[in-house]
Amino acid sequence: MPDQTPRTSLHWLRPRRGPARSGFAEPRHGVPPGGADQRWRRTVRQRVIVAAALFGLWTAGIQARLVYLQVVDRADLTARAERQQQRTMELPAERGEIVDRHGRVLAYSVDADSIYAVPAEIGDAARAADRLCGAFGDCTPAERQTLVERFGSQRAFSYVRRQVSPDVAARVEALDLPGIGFLKESRRYYPKKDLAASLLGFVGVDNVGLAGIEATYDSQIRGHGGRMLIQTDARQHALFSRVDPAPTAGADLELTIDEYIQYIAERELRAGVEENEATGGSIVVMDPASGQILAVANWPTFNPNVFQRATAEARRNRAIQDLYEPGSTFKIVTASAAIQEHVVQPDDPIDVSAGMIRFGSRQIDDDHRYGVLTFTDVIVKSSNVGTIKVGLKLGADRLDRYARRFGFGETLSPDFRGESPGIVWSPAHLDDTALASMCMGYQVAVTPLQMAAAASAVANGGELVEPRVVRAVIRDGRRVEMPRTVLDRAITPETAGTLTTIMEQVVDHGTGTRAQVPGYHVAGKTGTSHKLVDGHYSNTQYNASFVGFVPSRRPALTIVVVIDSPHKNGYYAATVAAPIFARVAEAALRHLGIPPTINPLPPVLVARASAPDVPVPQPVRMPAVLSRVAGPVGGRGLMPDLRGLSAREALRALAELGLGVRLLGDGLVADQEPAPGTPLDRGGSATLHLERRTAGGVGQ
Repeated sequence: MPDQTPRTSLHWLRPRRGPARSGFAEPRHGVPPGGADQRWRRTVRQRVIVAAALFGLWTAGIQARLVYLQVVDRADLTARAERQQQRTMELPAERGEIVDRHGRVLAYSVDADSIYAVPAEIGDAARAADRLCGAFGDCTPAERQTLVERFGSQRAFSYVRRQVSPDVAARVEALDLPGIGFLKESRRYYPKKDLAASLLGFVGVDNVGLAGIEATYDSQIRGHGGRMLIQTDARQHALFSRVDPAPTAGADLELTIDEYIQYIAERELRAGVEENEATGGSIVVMDPASGQILAVANWPTFNPNVFQRATAEARRNRAIQDLYEPGSTFKIVTASAAIQEHVVQPDDPIDVSAGMIRFGSRQIDDDHRYGVLTFTDVIVKSSNVGTIKVGLKLGADRLDRYARRFGFGETLSPDFRGESPGIVWSPAHLDDTALASMCMGYQVAVTPLQMAAAASAVANGGELVEPRVVRAVIRDGRRVEMPRTVLDRAITPETAGTLTTIMEQVVDHGTGTRAQVPGYHVAGKTGTSHKLVDGHYSNTQYNASFVGFVPSRRPALTIVVVIDSPHKNGYYAATVAAPIFARVAEAALRHLGIPPTINPLPPVLVARASAPDVPVPQPVRMPAVLSRVAGPVGGRGLMPDLRGLSAREALRALAELGLGVRLLGDGLVADQEPAPGTPLDRGGSATLHLERRTAGGVGQ
């Protein structure tokens, strides 16, 4: 049987048969026995050593890198990780509201959208900037280039625009751009626009007050901001957020300003400036007894909602910052000092017949030639020569002392940041010619606010009261009212009464006749002064001013009007400033419900039937009933009994108590809320029910 062994056997592994030579096969090609095996082993060993060395170096490098990252660079990497995974957002506090004396809102905060970018998520910086500028609609080339540079950086956060309008925010949101987001921020809003703008000031985008009351009381209005911690994933999606600490709202401010009187003052000031083609002007309306400021008007003015568009000239509060030489209105200081120091009596004759007075080469003239005038007529006719003669007798030391008693040369109110103290020269620098200038209102620089405070000192009986524009601070429902502060005793009540009589004659038949208010006695003084231009007094630039109080015997209002550089209808205060005073005073008195003092209305009589058909007239209780009002107890008073009074009389009484009034019906007061004798807080309100009565006591 043939051999079935397959040919694929391993016979080829067996040694080849052949003649034996020393038991070994003959070497081939000159290679010694075992040489190939040794060479192969050597090659493998070398390769293993190289591979091991490379692996060792690689391992050492990794270890070194790990050591560097985990030890040396650990803090930086941890911080970078936190920045990428966590975001901290500042949460601004909501600013408190600012309201007028009747609670009408003048400033409050609203939420506004701010647009931000995460540049690392923006692919094409130029395209993103173009699309955003298209949505904004008002991009400048410089702003577009700034956006391109910001988007091209690797910053984690960058603002695009802050506090944009809702329309702009909606257009940007519709673009749906990657890396563009929105933040809610608090924005200040002034609903009355330019009303009391220079007084209120404005707030920057960082919620910080930059001017006016907003800046002066910023630390109280602003509150305290908070922070929000947000953890995100790799796609910047929020996973967790925490607020710590939470923002706290700021305090509310209640101002002494009356919104309506403020509006009247601004309206009449603007009309007066435009009518006289003047550069600008200011009006200050003040309660002479309390020092509370009811209005501060300036022209030109601005809209604080868009304060960036206004010039520095328009944003300036002229009433506290602009200095001017008051001219003859300063004669009330000279006259007060002379009367108080018994240098002269109101009826003493003064010879001004020369019409001028000389100091070396300098000559000072009167506008008219007078003969011999009493001191009263010197002030009434505003004779410079007569005032100077009295001032020289008074002397520099005493005039300086009274000027400072009236508040000149120093800041008066803590409510005005940037208030100018004015300029009052020391007596050592006042020779006869300088003293003569100061007597008639030159060589001294004042602000309208200082002049209002000085006139109020005459009106209230001689006390220099600190002017205030903040009436109360309200925090957490607790109202803290600012106290009345007397800064100095300027003159005695007797001197104040004498000077009031003189100032009444100024308005009655002197230089201030155009300041008369129908139905009311007015005390005031005109002042016209040359402006100092390039170191010389100009013959074309003047300041026209009027200061006065009304009603003169029981003053409710002190009003100062200053018009800068009138160029039409003359430049004298009698024709420029006095009519503006009259218009403001008339509207304010009507608003406050103050009854006339000239030919007042007779008492209103009502009938009470003592028999069925026999009416017996009985006088209505007149304002004397208000004497039953208790004085302040713990900062509060008591509600008076107003029943039977006319609406006008009741309004006046409640205005003196600082109460708002709601009238229902017409006629006489039949009922009231709160009831008589109820404790009151200033700033509250009352409701009066009015009825008309016939002889039988039945309403018509």
